[in-house]
Amino acid sequence: MILVTGATGFLGQRLCRRLEEASIAFSRTSLSLGTDLRDFAQTLELFEAVRPTIILNCAGFAGGIQFGLRQPADIFRNNMPMIANLFEAAHQTGVKRIVNPLANCVYPAELTVFEESRFWDGPLHESVMVYGLLRKLSWMGSWAYAKQWGLQTINLVFSNMYGPGDHFDDVRSHAVGGLAMRFLEAHKRGAPEVVVWGSGAPVREWLYVDDAAEAMFRAMTCAPCDQPVNVGIGKGVSIADVAERIGSIINYNGRIVYDRSKPDGAPHKSVDGTRGAALLGWSPQTDLDEGLARTVEWYRQASIA
Repeated sequence: MILVTGATGFLGQRLCRRLEEASIAFSRTSLSLGTDLRDFAQTLELFEAVRPTIILNCAGFAGGIQFGLRQPADIFRNNMPMIANLFEAAHQTGVKRIVNPLANCVYPAELTVFEESRFWDGPLHESVMVYGLLRKLSWMGSWAYAKQWGLQTINLVFSNMYGPGDHFDDVRSHAVGGLAMRFLEAHKRGAPEVVVWGSGAPVREWLYVDDAAEAMFRAMTCAPCDQPVNVGIGKGVSIADVAERIGSIINYNGRIVYDRSKPDGAPHKSVDGTRGAALLGWSPQTDLDEGLARTVEWYRQASIA
């Protein structure tokens, strides 16, 4: 049996859809579905009832750069117990494999292209330090439980995710979602300008959420790997470029203003996806313009609903 944790969240919803498309039986859980993974008794009770052999772990308490800067203590307090409870309940109930996503903020801030061999080569960027270290800690948990108990985990490092189903607010949404909301609102009101946080110069590799779901789907049956596995194509696009593309999709004719008083975050983030391509037999497929168009349309429909 497969168990999807965080099944009602941004990534979890799309992963459940992928499993349904493949006609694969699975169970789902999330806080909104009644199980609080921060509570070990609840976590163990669920695992004992489901008896999963594979866990696809989409559970987490996270958001964009504003969220990370404003609520670092909340991020720490909510994610720490989930990490520990997941591995211990999995061990106690005989889980064979966990597929565990890591954000690319686990890498040192000084790097421009993230390679797995440089996972430990320096400090993280302050803007994402708490969440990045927690995801790094989840890799350490996987190492510890493999070492002592033989629990197998595939740790997939994802680039900046975007796509339909993201948080629908400025604070918790990721960068693309936040931009889509601002541009749609400005277009609707006929506003003369859209304000974008920071200089627009930072470069990010953008991973469409369905590609992230596909990577997790494939990781259920890939060969074992105890090291981090990057999922990506090594190609970055600046935030300013993404903002202009979104404006073009919406046919917004106003000005784009960059608020340089706001933080940029790390200057460059892209991943060397060589290991992931070899392990999964696949690389992310969604063209950025196509993915942005789908994302904008989802936000447009969600704002009407």
